[in-house]
Amino acid sequence: MPVDASNRLLRWYAVDKRRLPWRAEGGQRPDPYRVWLSEVMLQQTTVAAVRPYFEKFTGKWPTVGALAAAEEAEVMAAWAGLGYYARARNLIACARRVAENYGGRFPDSEAELLKLSGVGRYTAAAIAAIAFGRRAVVVDANVERVVSRLFAVEEPLPSARPRLYLLTDSITPADESGDFAQGMMDLGATICTPRAPACDICPLMTICAARAAGEQERYPVKAARREKPRRQGIAYWLEHDSHVLLVRRPDKGLLGGMLGLPTGSWGEVPGDAAPAVAEWREAGTVDHVFTHFALSLRLLCATARDRSHEGIWWPTDKLSEAGLPTLFAKAAARGAEWRAAA
Repeated sequence: MPVDASNRLLRWYAVDKRRLPWRAEGGQRPDPYRVWLSEVMLQQTTVAAVRPYFEKFTGKWPTVGALAAAEEAEVMAAWAGLGYYARARNLIACARRVAENYGGRFPDSEAELLKLSGVGRYTAAAIAAIAFGRRAVVVDANVERVVSRLFAVEEPLPSARPRLYLLTDSITPADESGDFAQGMMDLGATICTPRAPACDICPLMTICAARAAGEQERYPVKAARREKPRRQGIAYWLEHDSHVLLVRRPDKGLLGGMLGLPTGSWGEVPGDAAPAVAEWREAGTVDHVFTHFALSLRLLCATARDRSHEGIWWPTDKLSEAGLPTLFAKAAARGAEWRAAA
């Protein structure tokens, strides 16, 4: 099966691959910077969501050197809305390390790539294979699904990952492993989908164990999900003369380095840390789901007597330019509703 699977997939990919802004076309050599940037952005994020961010970033910072020289706050603002903000902080740190330690050129081996901030086994393998033509075993969620069906792997995720990696290794070719990796990702994204896979047009249909058993959608087997804990919090909309108070969150921690509304601590009982003594009024609750917990953020609104409070007073009619993460963008929208009704 190994050679047969890789040959079938590569023939399919040569004709039916997706056209994506970070991929090389027409005999062009892949740009390691664009490959790296896209892979970081695509972690736990869809292609549709990433595309406009990728185009914005490469338009503003076309090289890793340009990104390395950018102001951190500007990069964080440009990332706002894409989520998982540790990726943005690692993005800046990685760009600066490449610029300072590698002369502005990405290293071409997995071992060296793994030394960079925010680059784990998957990302290192993807860059090595796609950008530099190295043989590397690239396994993301799409590849896990394809391989689990191809071999009908009964062990549930996440414990099945070591075996899925070895099985992917067994079918990864010595040459063209970058095209093979991208082909596997495309296959999982467009044909071998989580629901209603289009098996009749799959290049691997005649060698797929799950399809032979008629149980395609049963794979990958997943362990029962645990319900996410729910935390409570309070955010504060403090306004003065058509400006609202924003604060920059600490560099370390959730939404680190991002601008947001002042908040108390988040936990089973919301922490109270109002930025001023004022007549606070309820403006509703905003719900948001993070990776490890769900949050109900209660919004309190008030008008300040002056702008003596520590933070950044941002024009309310230009909040869209503040680069607020999704949670605070939701809360700000609720604050704007309170303002309009006041």
